[in-house]
Amino acid sequence: MTSFKQIEANRRNALKSTGPTSTDGKQASRRNALRHGFTAETVLEPLENAEEYRAFEAAIVAEYLPQTPVERELVHRLASLFWRLRRATSIETGLLRMQGEIVLAFRSSRQRNVATDGGVTGAPTVANRECQDLLDDRNRADVRSPGEEEGAASPSRDIALSYLRLANLDNELIDRLSRYEAILWRQVVQTLFTLQTLKRR
Repeated sequence: MTSFKQIEANRRNALKSTGPTSTDGKQASRRNALRHGFTAETVLEPLENAEEYRAFEAAIVAEYLPQTPVERELVHRLASLFWRLRRATSIETGLLRMQGEIVLAFRSSRQRNVATDGGVTGAPTVANRECQDLLDDRNRADVRSPGEEEGAASPSRDIALSYLRLANLDNELIDRLSRYEAILWRQVVQTLFTLQTLKRR
């Protein structure tokens, strides 16, 4: 059990700990609990346009025409949830696009090597080995999509390859994004249900 002396010492020490005092220190400490930025704020400036969000929010408010303060809060909450769902989709799209650019750059460099050297020179890097393995499978009939010509690029295959590369880099990242989207969708459903219940009264 903690003694009275220890409690008093803890209180004295707590008075000395006042936190950051400079403007920079206070700004930095505001982000102490920020881990991935998914739930940080509705609009992340300067990455997102606040005017665009206000227009989006106004469209949601115009659709639901809230009559009471509670309905207004719920409609604003709904707009925020939908905006963050759009952000999650944008994050997923951006991640896949970045990986897709790597796949396309690898394919392009490989084609240049084949054209100039008559074959692929050197061993593939660890980062590109899975790309090469999957791209080498392209000529096998069992992995081609219906209607896909032999050796032709397939957008769905490239997207799948980009996803595999992304999952191999950090599987937790994909899981976190999926969990975040699922949580947002549950909140959207709850908010819509509450709004509909209030409107029926």
